[in-house]
Amino acid sequence: MKEPNFRKLITENETLILAGRDAKNNEELIAQVKPDEEVFHTAAVGSPFVNIKGKPKKGDIEEAAIFCAKYSKDWKTNQSDVIIHRFLGKDIYKTKDMNLGTFGVKKRKVIKVKKELIK
Repeated sequence: MKEPNFRKLITENETLILAGRDAKNNEELIAQVKPDEEVFHTAAVGSPFVNIKGKPKKGDIEEAAIFCAKYSKDWKTNQSDVIIHRFLGKDIYKTKDMNLGTFGVKKRKVIKVKKELIK
């Protein structure tokens, strides 16, 4: 079977961040997330799921949130601040009636990414 082709970012701290490219790729990304790893998605539909591999270091969460915003439909459509949801792998769930690439989240935090930070 072919290895999933995720978008990748190495932070200033040399932490690996992965992002999905489409609905199928988001499914593959969520399948490899560990329970205590950080995951991000925009509040609006049409975003990659983004996963920080391992324990985040200072600045990694902001870099992951910006990375998520940069590839979202919300950013491409509006070019304004983007609201990001941050949650842990253990808080993600999927039911049979959810579409490909769609997941539910039990607990989340909200991050606002200012448009000036998205490049």
